[in-house]
Amino acid sequence: MTSAVSILPAQQLQVLNDAYRAAVARKRLRMTLATAVFFAVLVIAAIGAEVHPVTFVNKIGNFVSYFDRIGTLESGARVWSDIGEWFWGWKKWLALLGETVLISYVGTLAGAILAFALNFLAAENTSPAPWLRFTIRRLMEFCRTVPDIVFALIFVIAFGLGPMAGVIAIMIHSVGALGKLYSEIVENIDMKPVEGVRSTGASWISCIRFAVVPQVAAGFASYTLLRFEINVRGASVMGFVGAGGIGQELVVAVRKFFYSDVSAILLMIIVTVFLIDIGTGWARGRLFGKEARA
Repeated sequence: MTSAVSILPAQQLQVLNDAYRAAVARKRLRMTLATAVFFAVLVIAAIGAEVHPVTFVNKIGNFVSYFDRIGTLESGARVWSDIGEWFWGWKKWLALLGETVLISYVGTLAGAILAFALNFLAAENTSPAPWLRFTIRRLMEFCRTVPDIVFALIFVIAFGLGPMAGVIAIMIHSVGALGKLYSEIVENIDMKPVEGVRSTGASWISCIRFAVVPQVAAGFASYTLLRFEINVRGASVMGFVGAGGIGQELVVAVRKFFYSDVSAILLMIIVTVFLIDIGTGWARGRLFGKEARA
């Protein structure tokens, strides 16, 4: 079976072609203007932030030479030529690294519990009152806006040097970060089960328990594991202000120019983060299926 293809008259075809070319030209013009504005804003921002490419090019050698120094022992040999000398303090560093992981674990778990309790009050579809939702959201914004290392510095002043300041700092920051993520998950649930439970005359807590939590539990656990990974890295830095963990030893090595100690401690932190990443990825896969490992 053949089908006829209609051919427009040349005059009509010319009008359509002109309109098409005009539309393409307008689109290209908008894209060109948007690109120009983007680069103009980028240049202005770089000038305001005093980011000078010339300085970067002139000083890049210092960056490279520092990595060369941390890869060299005091004897002048490369660090990998004498592993025993390189990791001379591995027992002490490993204990401090374990303290860092424990700080992250306790802080993340406490923050996750508080975020779990608060997020249902912050989610638009489960909050009992608008004023309560507004208050809880502002509270969580404050918790995640202030950097965790600033919280750690404040609590070091209040409670003294040690892991307690780090745990509280991580807990507060995790409340803000996880509370935001949890509430977004809750706002995207299917409300039909909630309406079904509510129609039986169940209380607000019962609706959350039987209609909301089963839908969001997997997402909550996945985000909590991810937050734990992030907090391990954050806790490693908190030692710079005296909040316990491996960071305290790292800042001492940096300040005293113990270059090989810096590289050894950094390598131990990196390997620990890798292992935690692999472990939490495996845990997500076991709990929620292979698709959760991505």
